[in-house]
Amino acid sequence: MRPNIILILIDDMGWRDLSCYGSSFYETPHIDALAREGTLFTDAYAACPVCSPTRASLMSGKYPATVGVTDWIGAHTQGKLIDAPYIDHLPLSEVSLAQALREGGYETWHVGKWHLGAEDFWPDRHGFDVNLGGCHMGHPAYGYFVPYHIPTLPDGAPGEYLTDRLTQEAVALIRGHAGKEQPFFLNLWHYTVHTPCQAKEEDIAYFTRKAQRLGLDRIDPMVEGEHFPCQHKKDQHVTRRVIQSDPVYAAMIRALDDGVGAVMEALRETGQDENTLVLFTSDNGGLATAEGSPTCNAPLSEGKGWMYEGGVREPLIAWAPGKIPAGRISPQILTSPDFYPTLLEWAGLPLRPGQHKDGVSFLPALLGQDFDRGDVFWHYPHYGNQGGTPGSAMRCGDYKLLEFFEDGHRELYNLREDPSESQNLAEALPDLTEAMAVRLAAWREKAGAKIPAYNPEYYGDY
Repeated sequence: MRPNIILILIDDMGWRDLSCYGSSFYETPHIDALAREGTLFTDAYAACPVCSPTRASLMSGKYPATVGVTDWIGAHTQGKLIDAPYIDHLPLSEVSLAQALREGGYETWHVGKWHLGAEDFWPDRHGFDVNLGGCHMGHPAYGYFVPYHIPTLPDGAPGEYLTDRLTQEAVALIRGHAGKEQPFFLNLWHYTVHTPCQAKEEDIAYFTRKAQRLGLDRIDPMVEGEHFPCQHKKDQHVTRRVIQSDPVYAAMIRALDDGVGAVMEALRETGQDENTLVLFTSDNGGLATAEGSPTCNAPLSEGKGWMYEGGVREPLIAWAPGKIPAGRISPQILTSPDFYPTLLEWAGLPLRPGQHKDGVSFLPALLGQDFDRGDVFWHYPHYGNQGGTPGSAMRCGDYKLLEFFEDGHRELYNLREDPSESQNLAEALPDLTEAMAVRLAAWREKAGAKIPAYNPEYYGDY
């Protein structure tokens, strides 16, 4: 019997946003239990520091630059450079992960955020039998409480909270599947913890008291920095949060954690836990430098919208009783396109190398074996709404190179010794910097990566 697969993807959750990853303010007992019973990865990456490209990468097995979705769908920015063109949907020519699993005999369910194009490109067009909540929307534009105005999710009763509702839908699907021989793939992609930051009053009150008890309410968490480099925010300053202390954000994470607990309880109560793989991760780093800056990714640098570690390094927890080692902490490196071939292998289905051509199966890493996926690449030729500027990056072993398109400057870091990316080694290690830059340029050419052009209307006043 093929195994069930649950992929839980959180929106904008930072690497440090879980207790098991070191948060001392947020509380995530259910997710922590998942980590204790499975394997926690310390060096797992999203393919992009914003959402849609990572989601396209997960579904296609390709880097965002390869599939052509390099920015969150709907974004248009410019500054010293003009925004590079990108595709505003996941093309139907891509055989999605869901389609591949469905052709392999799986029931396929999508619950939650999609943000991969207009209606012609929604989950039901990409191999999902069920779609609850997936549409063009990138965040709950009308809020986390009813009415949601999500076209693929009917409103519930007044006061209903979106994270709870998505959990209930997922749990109902799991419970309704009990006793069936056909395996399922549940793509549970929560809207939380994306803005607007809204949570249940009792949870906010709890974390408000906790912040007071810890003295966090007496610490100014914000540091005002430089002006934004993008034109549409040129009169505003990047504002960095330096501690985790926001009660509303903490309350949003509590609701998410409760939801993970409910999903795991449904698996156990229906006897499906012993034949299910659960993967928990995020699509990009925590929002730490703009739009209210509700979280802090320290010791990692920056956050969502930046190619520094705070923007792309993500929590990843893998759980499968009797198969994935319990209590293991893995430093093995992997990234979003790797999920596609990994899940096909886990399911015992044929690989599709022509489709997931950028992905490397990390099945050995799941099983506690040696794994080296080789270089990891990023290409974000856009200005983030959070202060980042266009560029590319790569990680090779312990080293990470960043190359910025505005002025061509390069930065090199040893992430094992300097995870905060505070000591630029580009001048100290010029040979390594140049060798990595050559490999990065060759990868960009192979991927067909678009490079932003200079803006003729830029006069240095933003």
